[in-house]
Amino acid sequence: MISLITVSKAQRMIADNMRLLRLEKGLTQAGLADRAGVSLPSLRKFEQKGSISFESLLRLSMVLGRIEDIVNVTKPSEGNFSSIDDVLDNKQTKTPQRGWRK
Repeated sequence: MISLITVSKAQRMIADNMRLLRLEKGLTQAGLADRAGVSLPSLRKFEQKGSISFESLLRLSMVLGRIEDIVNVTKPSEGNFSSIDDVLDNKQTKTPQRGWRK
């Protein structure tokens, strides 16, 4: 699938969304940083530039009540079945344990 959103644009959009979530909860930057166990300068840098460690992003998400959303977005998609035969065929297909592409 081709996306028109660049990585830097996605970072900026995520940072903006997290900032809005923080404001909806009525939290200051210092309050959110303290509750999440993230340094205030890291949170400020994230809200300004979109740059943050993955662990810190998860910590912030947990405090803002969105960590399950992040977990769910990474789940493999389930197949769309049109018949019982599709279901049975899918059950027999094993998920690969390794990648094969470089």
